Amino acid sequence: MIERDINRAMWRYLPRYYEDIRESRAIVNPQSAEFERLNGAIRDVLDQYFVDRATWGLAYWERAFGITIDESKPRGQRRSVIKSKMRGAGTVTVDFVKDVAEAYDNGEVEVTEDNANYTIIVTFVGTRGVPPNLADTERALRDIIPAHLDVKFEFTFLTWEELSDVAMSWADLDAQDLTWAEFERARFLLTFQMPMTTVLTDLNEEGIHGDDNE
Repeated sequence: MIERDINRAMWRYLPRYYEDIRESRAIVNPQSAEFERLNGAIRDVLDQYFVDRATWGLAYWERAFGITIDESKPRGQRRSVIKSKMRGAGTVTVDFVKDVAEAYDNGEVEVTEDNANYTIIVTFVGTRGVPPNLADTERALRDIIPAHLDVKFEFTFLTWEELSDVAMSWADLDAQDLTWAEFERARFLLTFQMPMTTVLTDLNEEGIHGDDNE
């Protein structure tokens, strides 16, 4: 969104010499500040109409889709649940199950059918380990998948080969005290032969490593 300098725009409507008059400044400057505040409030309200930008309005989306409101959950996770509910209508196909699962996980998943055992297998390949909102994902899939089919989840984990690819050992990893998200970022950077000191600097600048509030 283009930001407009309202104060400057208001002065353009007046003769230039008004800028040197104290009474004019006493009128225009407070009014322009109030217009800025009003525009900010309007933008904030409009943001609530879009799931990816909504903040305090997420509760309204959750109420509309019958989702239990839990403001202690991260906003990104709440948005994923809402978007999954929005997609949760239509014929159940492998692609449809994949779309719903990816809306919750915010990462890539693979969906395969085990017809002999009446099972749908969902493999998380974009997220290492068990996704934090697995329970929500399972609940959403159970809502759309026919009752005679079972759902099985499979997860991917870090391997020795991947550590070897970036010349790291488990001791090196432990010494950095990285989370999984931080390691994924670090592993990407290390593939470009960047030294560990540079990688850690990048993580700090991104606000990832060393922030206990995340």
